[in-house]
Amino acid sequence: QVQLVESGGGLVQPGGSLRLSCAASRFSLDYYAIGWFRQAPGKEREGVLCISSSDGSTYYADSVKGRFTISRDNAKNTVYLQMNSLKPEDTAVYYCATSTIVTMEMDEYDYWGQGTQVTVSS
Repeated sequence: QVQLVESGGGLVQPGGSLRLSCAASRFSLDYYAIGWFRQAPGKEREGVLCISSSDGSTYYADSVKGRFTISRDNAKNTVYLQMNSLKPEDTAVYYCATSTIVTMEMDEYDYWGQGTQVTVSS
């Protein structure tokens, strides 16, 4: 069974950093675009950023530009989300997902992880 597992979430103070990981088992991430999404309490899930499978091109939501970066380590079959200068409004459950195309459209994503909680609070 295809599985994606996110990790690295937790409680961090405003201005702090966290690195989330998205590890895949039973399939290779090499050929998939990977997206990170988040869902805050009472809000719809939204796209945060995504990275292509081919040339490493990335796309970011305006709300995280300059603060979040995405990278992939194909040897470890893992994708990372580095989050810096965190704000309280970044508090959400963060999910990674796979797609055959690089896009921020959630409907294009097939496999999803279970999510990891990120809480930004003093």
